[in-house]
Formats: sequence, structure tokens, C-alpha cells
Amino acid sequence: MTNVVRRPTPADPTPGLAVSADTPSSVQRTQPPELGPDAVAVVEGRSFMVSNATGDVPVGTIGGLVHDDTRLLSQWELTLGGASLLLLSSGTIDDDSAAFFLTNADLPHVPTNSVGVRRQRFISEAMQERIELECFANEVQSVQLRLRVGTDFADLFEIKQCVRDRSTNITRNHSTDGSGLTFTYRNDDFEAVTDIKASPPADRVEENDLIWDLRLEPGLKWRAELTVALPRRPNEMPSLHRQFGKGFDLVGQDPTVAWHSDCPIQAVESDLINRVLEKSKLDLVALRIAQRVGNETIVLPAAGLPWFLTIFGRDSLLTAYQTVCFGPRLARGTIRMLANYQGTKLDDFRDEEPGKILHEIRSGELTRTGEKPHNPYYGTSDATQLWLILLSEYWRWTRDDDFVRQYRDNVYAAVRWIDHYGDLDNDGYVEYATRSPQGLGNHCWRDSADGIAYSDGTIPVLPIATCEVQGYTYDAKLRVAELADGPLADPELAERLRAEADRLQQRFNQDFWIDKRGGYYAVGLDGDKRPIDSMTSNMGQLLWSGIVPPERARILADQLLSDHMFSGWGVRTTSTGDICYNPIGYHSGTVWPHDNSLIAHGLSRYGFQAEATRIIVGMMEAADFSEHRLPEAFAGYDRSYGRKPVPYPTACTPQAWASAAPMLFLRTLLGLDARDGRLVLNPCLPPEFGRVGLLHLQAFGQRWDLEASGTRGDVWLSD
Repeated sequence: MTNVVRRPTPADPTPGLAVSADTPSSVQRTQPPELGPDAVAVVEGRSFMVSNATGDVPVGTIGGLVHDDTRLLSQWELTLGGASLLLLSSGTIDDDSAAFFLTNADLPHVPTNSVGVRRQRFISEAMQERIELECFANEVQSVQLRLRVGTDFADLFEIKQCVRDRSTNITRNHSTDGSGLTFTYRNDDFEAVTDIKASPPADRVEENDLIWDLRLEPGLKWRAELTVALPRRPNEMPSLHRQFGKGFDLVGQDPTVAWHSDCPIQAVESDLINRVLEKSKLDLVALRIAQRVGNETIVLPAAGLPWFLTIFGRDSLLTAYQTVCFGPRLARGTIRMLANYQGTKLDDFRDEEPGKILHEIRSGELTRTGEKPHNPYYGTSDATQLWLILLSEYWRWTRDDDFVRQYRDNVYAAVRWIDHYGDLDNDGYVEYATRSPQGLGNHCWRDSADGIAYSDGTIPVLPIATCEVQGYTYDAKLRVAELADGPLADPELAERLRAEADRLQQRFNQDFWIDKRGGYYAVGLDGDKRPIDSMTSNMGQLLWSGIVPPERARILADQLLSDHMFSGWGVRTTSTGDICYNPIGYHSGTVWPHDNSLIAHGLSRYGFQAEATRIIVGMMEAADFSEHRLPEAFAGYDRSYGRKPVPYPTACTPQAWASAAPMLFLRTLLGLDARDGRLVLNPCLPPEFGRVGLLHLQAFGQRWDLEASGTRGDVWLSD
């Protein structure tokens, strides 16, 4: 039975609502087989291809080519002489390309290792694959090369669960000369096409197999190239890349390239920091979404590879916040795009309400035919506040009054949502309770089925008011008050919001504080207004928002850096002292880089630089074990458990807010802030990071240079 909550009015309290956050839509089902720990993924824009280490996608797995939330290839298997190829090595070259070095198995008349095979894969305007064979035998080898192709046109939501059979609505056609194979699927107004071109043409096509009968001469190479079309939307910008083999040869007019080139020049002594930051920037370029909105081309970050290559509210907003000191372009694009989709009506199926900022947009069949509510889906209790926070942060770094004034109505609508729809029972707190039968159970960043739980693992009843959402609300009201004193020129609003923020802070610190275990904040209040007593990293984000009174900040700092919370790599999502702790539970004990970036920034805000630095050093050292890229999350095992972080088994990598975390880490170490039209620098750099310089940093429409070492730093206008 699906748990759906009726809509209470602000005057209609709903205490004790006997509804669990564990809704059917948030329960993880049995998944199809994974592709192994060495799976290889390439990504560009809204497209990605995931295969096993040999480059194959066996039928029935979660792999394949996905474009615009529809799987265009569910099988892509290369055989030589009827046998699978043997792996020598493989991996990504750039985020958009990969290479696979293979050889033949022992075949009749063809000895093992006598044919070298290289597969190169590249995604741009199409998915392109180049297959090269080279004969190392002493005589001509006659052998059959076969590429087995399949497609199920699965919606992204089905790939990891259960794919429906669409075979009766799929038509297949192939060129008589073997140069092409096309699959077409139609369901009412929804259509998807997989169009494969082969050069040279296959000698024949059998069922869904492209077959070449080859005579491989010693010392000579044979090559074939295959292309799968990836159609673009009318408002979508073209690929950054144009030709196979160009790698990261970026197109100069693309707005993402402009963001990348606008990033300050790094003059950093630490090789680790340099490598991590460069990887972060390239990952954010790979995850970009570039679109036309009105007469402006904007860019904003998609959430992550492989399952979240789309616009998100919370993820995109926090990523833009983390990167704003490296250039405001991502923040500007995120603000514009999400304002464009701001809620305007009451729609229970999509959890939409007037003024609300969306959670997620999808465009696959299930969404377009109305089975899923993601066009867009609004099931989030924090994106609206984060949109206001980002708008404020953008203004603080740019002082662009005109831009803020463009969104006056959006700001007022967002504030009304917080007070009217966000506060379900008029108690001063923003709660969530899904109304959509397809909606998420938890509308906070810990949005898995057991993401919010009591310390004993019990799932609380809805509605739930999580602690960090109240912190975001507090911060958003103070920031909008600042905008109201400035570009919005609304002093009455400023006065009202500051008074409301003050009342919220006082009540929050009374209702959410728990004296047990040395003192900490409950992760939330349940539907009966009882504190949800698990000890979580969410209390660290309260320092970022500033809702914690100074006398309690020391207590939180000690808790966050204690052995039960700090793994040595970062702060765990849940304390090891809680029964619900699980080091490989998605939100119940793992370590999340984005979470730690906000916690470290909050610790620094309250003057705990040493504690913030300890987290940042642990995180940067963790990145050194994963090719200088921080994943979405890794396991919460203690650092003494092994010499390197234990991966979380299904973490997105790259994931935007994890990739952006090092930028906020560096800002925190530098004590870099934009206040009242001036740059402030208050560094606390550990000795192992040496001297740090950023040249041509953007702020207030000008370029700045800064340099810092230890606790000394200087900032000046660029020449």
C-alpha cells in the first residue's frame, strides 16, 4: 500500500500522522547484475555508456548506452571466432572516451594471443566505437568478427529494477549492404530510435548481429568504425567535441568552456591539491548541461554519472555554491534554470506547490507518458531555501543588483512557499510529507528509505522536520533580508525576515537539542514532534547555516571530530554508537565529500580552523587513492581498517557536488569570502600544502590575485 499524505493547511496541524517515510518508491528492489568493479563508463552531456572491462554490455545487466533517460543499447558484445575476447587492460581516457586492449582466446586454427584487438569508444554528437585488429601470427588468419547488438528501450527508472518487455512495439531494419542497423520503438506519442552505422559495412547481418568474415594478414591492421546517433533537443547546445580522437579538444564558444577558462589560475605548491582541483574542473565540464533559456546560453551542473545526468535542485544548487569562488557562471545558470521551473500550482502527483523549487527533471518514456511524476518532480524540502542561498551568494560575489531584481517575484514566491506550504502545521518548522504515490519518502538530502531513522533503526512517521532544513531556512531568511535591504529595496520584508529568523533560531535550539551523549542536535522531529535521536553529520551542516549559538559550537566540533563520527577520511553520516550505523549504508554510516565540505566550512565559520583542516586533509588524501577524484561517497570504515578508503559499492563517479567539494575545501583553507563588496582572506593552510596562489579570480566584476601560506595571506587587484 502506498503511503500518501493529505494536504494540511497551515492552520490544520497533523500530529501523530501514522505514515512512514519508507514509501514503496524509495525501497531498493533486486537489481540486475552489475558489470563488475572494473566497469568502464564514458559520458558527455545527457548521454553515457557503461560496459564491462572488455567493452562489452552483456544482455540483462545494468549496462548500456543511455541517452536522454532512454537506453538505446542494452547489448553490445564483440566476439572473435565465436569466443569472447581476453582483457589486457582498459579504462577511461577522458570522461568522454575509453580504450580497451584485448586479445583472442584459444581458437581452432588461431592460437591464443595471435590477434591484438583495440576498442576505442567516444561520445560526442554520437556514440562512436573504433575496432582495430592486428595479426601477430606468422600466417594469414581467417576468423569471424561478430558484434551482437540489442536494445530494450528501457526507461532509466527501470534499468536498475525491472525492465518491461517492449519487443512487440520495436521494429528492426537493416541496410542490404550491411552498413546499418536500425531499431525503432513507438508508444503513442513517445518514440525512440537506435540507428547504428558501420564502416566498412558488415559482410552480413544475422538477426541483430553485424558479422565480418576477415582474412588477417601478418603485420597488417584491420579497422571498423561504428556510430550510434544521439539526437539533441531543440534548446540543447551541441557537444563540446566534434571528431573521434580529439579527446578534450573543447569548442571555444561553449559556455562550459568559458567557465573552465574563467576559473582562476592555480599557483599551488602542493601537487596533490593541483591534481585534485584539475580533476574537479574537468569532471564538472563533463557533467555540464548547456541550454538556451530565453536569449541566453546558460550552463549548470548535472548531478552525476551514470544515473543522474539531469537537472537536480539540491545537487545543482550546492555544486554551484561550492564553485562560486572559481567563477559565478555555474551559479548564474543554476539560478536561472531552476527559477524557470519554479512551481506555480498545487499538483499532488508531482508534489508541486506554488513557489517551490524542483527536485529532479526526467524525460524518459515513463515520465513523458505520465507514469512517473518527474516532468519535473518537486519532492524536496530544501531546494527552495538553497535557491535563495545561492542567489544571495551569487550577489555577494558579483554585486549584480540587476540580476537579483530580475528574480524579485521568484524570491517572494519562494519565501511564501517556506512560510505557507513548507510549514505544514504552522509550528515554524519546514516539514515534508510526500503526497505523490510515486514520490520519495524522504525529501531531504538523506533521501534513501532509511536515510532518516532513530538511533535504534526505527523509521519515523511523517511529516518530518529535519535539522539541516531548519538551518537552511534560517540562513535563507537572513540572506533574503540582506537582499531586501539592498537590491530589492524592501525594508519591511527585511525587518520581518530577521525577526522570523531570530524566533526560528531560539525555538530550534530548544526543540532539537538533546543533552544525552555529551549534547548534540536530533536529526529531526517526527510527525509527533518527538526528536529523532540518531547522531548524524547533519548537525555539522548546522554550523554552515549559522543557526548554532556560539556556546554550543565547541560541543559540535568535538562530536564531529570524535572517533565515533570521524573516520580519519571524513565525518560519517551516522555515529558508530548508533544501532542504525552501517559503514556501507547509503546514508547510515558512509562518508560524503559534499557533506564534509559544508561541515568544514561551518567549522571554519565558528573559528574551528584546526578541526576544519583535519577534515579537509583527510578528504584530499582520500582523493589521492581514487585518481584524484572524490566519489559520491565511500564506506565509513575507520582509517585504521585499511591503508586506503573503502569504496561505497554503487557510488556515482563523477558526481557533481563531490567533484566540487575540493573547491569549497580550498576556499575554507584560505578563509576566502566576499563581504560587502570586498574580498576577505583569513588563511589556515597546513604546512604540507605549502603556498597557495589563485590568479585572476573573479569578484565584483573585477579580477583579483591572492596568495597565502600558513596563516598569512594577501589579496590585490590583478594587473
